[in-house]
Amino acid sequence: MSERATREETVNVVWSGNWVAERLGVALEGGDELGDLLGLALRRNPKRAHLLVSNVLGKHVPQLPSVVHGAGYELGERVRALLGPQEARRAVVLGYAETATGLGHAVADGLRDAPYLHSTRRPVAGVAPAGGFEESHSHATSHLLLPEDRDLLAGGGRASTLVLVDDEFSTGNTVLNTVRALHALHPRERYVIVALVDMRSPADRDRLTAFAAEIGARVDLVTRAAGTVALPDGVLERGQALVAEQEARVPASAPPSVPVPAHVTRVALDWPAGVPDGGRHGFTPDHRAALEAALPAMAERIAAALDGGAPGGGDDHGQGADGDRDRIPAGEHDRDRSPARGQGQDRVGDQDRVRDQDQDQGRARAPRRVLVLGFEELMYAPLRLGTALEELLGARAEVRYSTTTRSPVLAVDDPGYAIRTRLVFPAHDDPADGPGDRYAYNVAGAGFDAVVAVVDSTADTPALHAPDGLLARLAEHTGQVLLAVVPSYTPTPVQEPAVLPEPLRGPDFSSYAPDEVGWLLQDLSDTELEAPTEEREEAIQSGGAHYAESLPVEYQPSPAYQALFTAALETSAARIARAVGTVTETVLAEHGPRPVLVSLARAGTPVGVLMRRWARHRHGLDLPHYAISIVRGRGIDATALRWLAAHHDPADVVFVDGWTGKGAITRELAAAIEAFEASGGPAGFDPEIAVLADPGGCVRTYGTRDDFLIPSACLNSTVSGLISRTVLRADLVGPDDFHGGKFYRELAASDVSNHFLDTVAARFDDVAAEVDDATKELLAADRAPTWEGWAAVERISEEYGIHDVNLVKPGVGETTRVLLRRVPWKILARRGAGPDLEHIRLLAEQRGVPVEEVDDLPYSCVGLIHPRFTRGATGADGRAVAAGSPVADGGEAVREA
Repeated sequence: MSERATREETVNVVWSGNWVAERLGVALEGGDELGDLLGLALRRNPKRAHLLVSNVLGKHVPQLPSVVHGAGYELGERVRALLGPQEARRAVVLGYAETATGLGHAVADGLRDAPYLHSTRRPVAGVAPAGGFEESHSHATSHLLLPEDRDLLAGGGRASTLVLVDDEFSTGNTVLNTVRALHALHPRERYVIVALVDMRSPADRDRLTAFAAEIGARVDLVTRAAGTVALPDGVLERGQALVAEQEARVPASAPPSVPVPAHVTRVALDWPAGVPDGGRHGFTPDHRAALEAALPAMAERIAAALDGGAPGGGDDHGQGADGDRDRIPAGEHDRDRSPARGQGQDRVGDQDRVRDQDQDQGRARAPRRVLVLGFEELMYAPLRLGTALEELLGARAEVRYSTTTRSPVLAVDDPGYAIRTRLVFPAHDDPADGPGDRYAYNVAGAGFDAVVAVVDSTADTPALHAPDGLLARLAEHTGQVLLAVVPSYTPTPVQEPAVLPEPLRGPDFSSYAPDEVGWLLQDLSDTELEAPTEEREEAIQSGGAHYAESLPVEYQPSPAYQALFTAALETSAARIARAVGTVTETVLAEHGPRPVLVSLARAGTPVGVLMRRWARHRHGLDLPHYAISIVRGRGIDATALRWLAAHHDPADVVFVDGWTGKGAITRELAAAIEAFEASGGPAGFDPEIAVLADPGGCVRTYGTRDDFLIPSACLNSTVSGLISRTVLRADLVGPDDFHGGKFYRELAASDVSNHFLDTVAARFDDVAAEVDDATKELLAADRAPTWEGWAAVERISEEYGIHDVNLVKPGVGETTRVLLRRVPWKILARRGAGPDLEHIRLLAEQRGVPVEEVDDLPYSCVGLIHPRFTRGATGADGRAVAAGSPVADGGEAVREA
């Protein structure tokens, strides 16, 4: 065994798998080392309820960093001995996300000269996948391969042997899927499979042998221990029932008491330039050498921060001896976020109380027990920082290492159970699959005097620092929290295409005049994209499709509804004109006389046209105006941004939208622009959005913050130049294409797009004086976003048992969209909202949707999308709630779920 692994601790007298084994009859069969390496836990997973919890992986169980790195390094040495030094230098090591990213990297260290790559579940803008595969038993199945060097995985030449590294080898399905996918692209003669434990059944072993013979390749296995998991009949069902029973009986715990509030100290690592944060895009031997040279100095910076920030000592302003730290106060904590408390959930243990007593008495001391906490796939960088810190501090402090995870696991506070406690906090890296809970296990109650949280810069977001974020949750259970941020590696950008598409203009595309707007879209008018609303909703909520991959059938208004639109337009034209003038004058005052208006298609496009008309009417300016696609969860059209940068100064671009709801698109745009620049796209775009109405308090540039009826929200394409909502589907939109859209020429008889524009523009002179006054007031006012709308949406989501803010659509405009495009559950209307909601009530009546009058609503109304939609739950046409459905009695069943 390598000297790196000799410090591993003696296993506790009580095996950390006893609790599960006694209740479910699950047993580990094999050598004695299995019990030392593995414990057992339970999770809510329809494919496999039990979880093998490694004691040496550093994911769920805090362990000495030297033990974690040594376990992988030793396996790498064994692979090197198997291949020989010359073949080892020609190998490529591939680790699996998220659990084995650090283990695989340590294996590559043991091979010494092999480059390393790990799969990822985080798409990276500007980096096209070189492959992918599925992990069948995981809660998150899709893996991407994003190497910067596109030849890294190619067969022959340098990459003659592929070394695949996972934490456990349970059925072999993941390895089979990987080898099958990569062998089809790059056939090779040899594979080496590496894992800490091989727990396959004899039948699974035979399958791999047969597969290797089928493809004509040699497959070797290198593992630390081997055995099998004995599973009695019905264990999955009984395991799921046991998880449900434990979650149901867990009482809510009281908030922990922290007499002296902890602070978060940011530590400047001085990470070596050009060294990737991990293996997501590849990690070469040269990178390894540069990191090894820089580790001691980075460990010294962390140690200095630990000494300077000991309880009772240090500088309140965070200026230690090296002056490179600043403190961030940890926020107040949302202590009801965790779905399961007690039974080890967020427990404050005896060592925590000792720490608190030390703080009460004001005794200054250096931390004696330190946790270096990594972040999901970012395992290797914090691990190596941990090994360097462990070596530096020696006997002065005990250093442990673990990471946060996406995987939900039941926690039970019992010595015979592997997951004693868990912390729950929101995702903080804007993941592609949307917001959700993340977890840190066996941290609460473990008596850590200090926690060093290590994240990459992509994950250093407001959500990380939020009152319910990871840093605040950690501060509840330790006297000191340090934050070390590793810069996210940005691959070399791909060469730009020689020719970019050109904008589409009316009358060939849209009913707007050609000078009113250039559509940065591709014409998909001849493609069948429409699907019934109910089918789309079911597919979207089940995860089977993204909403931007299809189009809803265009709503054709009844005569009564059309008359309502006409009346609403006449009533509100002056109010809209006033908002148009105010937001346009604000933009001109703050962005100069020649801004480039870029509306977010399609709701923002009528507003962009009106702003352009105001600038021409009042100032004689002929402003450029384009419409661009942005898709929630997928980002902005990068090809369109490149076109804009090629034809205009990005600093002149002003993004325009109709209104804000909870601010999701505001955040989406900011994240998309950041990702675009990080991927090598032209810099300088300002992600600020200018809107007519900002009832959610999400932006600085607006015409009003009132939530009122903007008639263009009442209709779909017939008030937006006969253009559909934008489409983003991989088989239709290539990497150098604009996003798609359709021109509904056949609806020309119902088109009121230009009537809407002309009616509002006719009131420009009437409101000019009011606009001047309103603009002066706004320019002198504090217009900082308050985000009160987002807070209201979160509250409504919880009060109505929805638990998904994406299904809560606030404001008149968003509620109208719910009724026109989605499957609505109910409408919340502010009591006494008045005529702005007449069209809402009419649409709700037509679709059989209840309207509930409520008090204390910051919006005029809020639309709730059906939270558990299937066509059986709402009726085939989505017009009414079926008897006996979960929401038939006011949604109580949904709240219980």
